[in-house]
Amino acid sequence: MKDKIIQKATELFINLGFKSVTMDDIANEMGISKKTIYRHFSHKTELVHETTMTLFNHITNGIDRICDLNKNPIEELYEIKKFVMHQLKDEKSSPQFQLQKYYPEVHATFREMHFEKMYDCTMKNLQRGVEQGLYRDNIDTEFVSRIYFIGVNGIKDDSIFPVQKFPKRELFEDYLEYHLRGIVTKQGLITLNKFIKTTIANA
Repeated sequence: MKDKIIQKATELFINLGFKSVTMDDIANEMGISKKTIYRHFSHKTELVHETTMTLFNHITNGIDRICDLNKNPIEELYEIKKFVMHQLKDEKSSPQFQLQKYYPEVHATFREMHFEKMYDCTMKNLQRGVEQGLYRDNIDTEFVSRIYFIGVNGIKDDSIFPVQKFPKRELFEDYLEYHLRGIVTKQGLITLNKFIKTTIANA
């Protein structure tokens, strides 16, 4: 039952936001009593923490599987973006910013773990891209990995990128292209353009 509660809570939090969803909402959606939820989670903050960590671990494991395929570094980034967007259901809201505002301690733990994972993944991607001649050999990988993390998180802020003007899927597509255009070589640009054309064709 605990896993089912986490699964349903995760779905609701992603679609409606951490603040909007109450324990009553989760109970009603599952057709169970609120007491049943409280038998497994003493308060909502505990449930928020569990759902956040469960989703993080699930996405991390998926990204690891993609990285283990040792794909072309540019293709790898597009595959990761595709996987993450699918898991987050294109984020109709920005749950991460609600998490930061209403559950700062949970967010702080999540952000630290998120940075460590994304930094490691991005550094390896950059190094492989340079070795394969797809990324410029004069880029500062330490700087690029950090600025990429800031950008990926920054574009989730609905106050700056309102979803009515910037649908999440298109926004992430545009940011990934922006990131790659700043670091690719001529050879890398040829590869990047193939993915841009494929994305447009599938839109």
